[in-house]
Amino acid sequence: MTAFDRLVSLDAAARLSARDTSLFAEDTVTRAEVADNLGWTHLAEDAAGELPRVLSLAEELSGEGLTDVVLLGMGGSSLASLVIGRVLGGAAPGGPRLHVLDTTSPVTVAATLDALDFATAAVLVSSKSGTTIEPLSLYAAFRAAADAALGRQAAGRRFIAVTDPGSFLEKLAAEDGFRAVVSSPPTVGGRYSALTVFGLTPAALLGLGLERMLAPARRMEAACHGPAPANPAVELAAFAVDAQTQGRDKLTVVASPQIASFGLWVEQLVAESLGKEGTGIVPVVELGADKPLGYGTDRALVVVRLARDDRLEGWAAEWNGHFPVLELVLDDEWDLGAEFVRWVHAVALMGPLLGVNPFGQPNVAAAKAATAAVLDGSKSAPEPQTASGDVALTFAGSLASPDHAEPTLGTAIGHAVATLRSDDYLCLLAYLPDDDSLLEPVTSVVPPASAELGVPVTFELGPRYLHSTGQLHKGGPNSGVFVLVSTADDADVEVPGRPWGMRALHRAQAEGDLVTLAENGRRVLRIDLPDTSAESVELLARGIADAAGIVTEER
Repeated sequence: MTAFDRLVSLDAAARLSARDTSLFAEDTVTRAEVADNLGWTHLAEDAAGELPRVLSLAEELSGEGLTDVVLLGMGGSSLASLVIGRVLGGAAPGGPRLHVLDTTSPVTVAATLDALDFATAAVLVSSKSGTTIEPLSLYAAFRAAADAALGRQAAGRRFIAVTDPGSFLEKLAAEDGFRAVVSSPPTVGGRYSALTVFGLTPAALLGLGLERMLAPARRMEAACHGPAPANPAVELAAFAVDAQTQGRDKLTVVASPQIASFGLWVEQLVAESLGKEGTGIVPVVELGADKPLGYGTDRALVVVRLARDDRLEGWAAEWNGHFPVLELVLDDEWDLGAEFVRWVHAVALMGPLLGVNPFGQPNVAAAKAATAAVLDGSKSAPEPQTASGDVALTFAGSLASPDHAEPTLGTAIGHAVATLRSDDYLCLLAYLPDDDSLLEPVTSVVPPASAELGVPVTFELGPRYLHSTGQLHKGGPNSGVFVLVSTADDADVEVPGRPWGMRALHRAQAEGDLVTLAENGRRVLRIDLPDTSAESVELLARGIADAAGIVTEER
C-alpha cells in the first residue's frame, strides 16, 4: 500500500485537523504528550488574534527610532525568524536590521555587541521553556552591555521576552524590568511555531506586512484540512515516505536563491520530528547552484522555487526520470507563510507512517545534559590521539584511529570518508562564527565533494544544529559520518553570573556533542583548529577537498 493510500485509509488529514491523538499513538502517555503539542493546526487562522499586540509593540518601538532588532534564541524559537528576515527583510526598505543570534560563538557575539547602539535597539529573548542555556547566557551578556551603556532601568526597556506563560524567563523579565513579555501558546512546540509570536513578533518589529504573509498561509491551511486528493500536505507526506520506504531517505531540498534559507527551517522540522528510534528522513539542503551531480539511489528531491525563477523552471521535469522529484512553486516570497503551513502539516502526517512521535526530541536533551556535564567537569571529551601540525585530531565512537602516526588533515578526513557506505552521508559539524565570507571556502567545497564521493554532504553550524538536526544524528539511522570542527581560539565574552564565558560554553557544546555521538556508536572525527582565522578555515576546506579527491584553486 502506498503512503497516500495509507493516509487515506487512516483519514489522517481530518483526524489531524480535529487534533485526534489516536492518530499518533495508542498508549495514554504518548497520547498525552501529543495532545500538549497540537495547538498549531489552525495557527494561520488564529494569527489575527495575535496581531494587535505585536503591531502595537512594533509601533511603539518604531516611534522611538528603532534601528536594530536582535533575537537571542535557539532552534524553533529562532529559525523561522531567521528565514523571515532573510527572505522578506528587504520588503521594508530603511527598516530595522535583524540580527539572529542562535550561536554562542564568542567571535559572533562580540561582533554583534560592538555593532549595536542599545538606545535604538530591541533585544528579543526568545525561549519557549525559558530555561535554555544559550538564550539565557546571551541575555546575561547583552544585558550587562546595555546596563553599562544606558543604566539599569533604561536598559530594561530595550528587552522583550517571548516565552510560554509561567516560564522562568517570564519571571526573570518581571524582575529585570523588561519592556514587555509576549506569551506564546504552550501547546505549540518550537519547530511548529513559525506563525506564533515567535515568528510574528520580530517580523512586526521589522515593519513587514504580516497580512501579506498570513493570507496565503490561511489558504494553505484550509487546503491542508481538506480531503486527501487535493491536500498539499498529504501530497508532500506521501512523496517523502514512499521515497524513504524505497531506500531514498535523503530528502534533498533545492530552492531558489531568494528563499534558500528556507532549507534551514525544513532541516529542523524534518530531522527533529522524524529522526528517532533508529529511523528517520535525512534532510539535505543543496548548496550548489548546478543540477544534480553524483547523486545516488538514496535521493528524493523537493524543488522549492519562485515562479519567476527561470533557472529552476523545468528543472524538476528534466530530472524526474532520474530521481523522485516533487516541485513546489511559490507565486512570490510572501508565500513563505504558506510553506510553513504545508510542511508542518506534512511532517506531522509522516509521523504515523514512520511509526514515530513527531513531537518528541529525546536525544536533544541528552546533548544538553552532556554540555552541562562538560561545563561542571563531571564529564570530558575523549583526548586527541594525534595531530596534524597544530590541529588536534580525535577519532571517536565507532571510528577507529588510523595506523599512521602523523596524518595530514586530508588523510585524517579521508580515514573517516573511507568508512562511508553507499547509503551513508557525510556531515560537517562546524563550531565556527556565523559569517558567510569566512565560511565560504568550506561551503563552496561541499557540492563538489558530494559529487565526487557520491553521497550527500551536509554542513551544519554549531550549536544551532544541536536544536535541529542533532536529534537525527543521534536518534536516527546510523548512516552518518561526522566531522566535528571546534577551535581553540582565545576570543571570549563574559557571561555575568557564570563561572565560564562564551568560549567555554561554545567548546563545551562541541565536546558534549562529541561525547553523545560517540556514546551512540556514531563515526566521529573531531578536528580542533587553532583559531577561527580565515587561514584555519582555508586549511579545513583544503583537507575536505583532499579527502574527497578534488582539486581546488589556491586562494
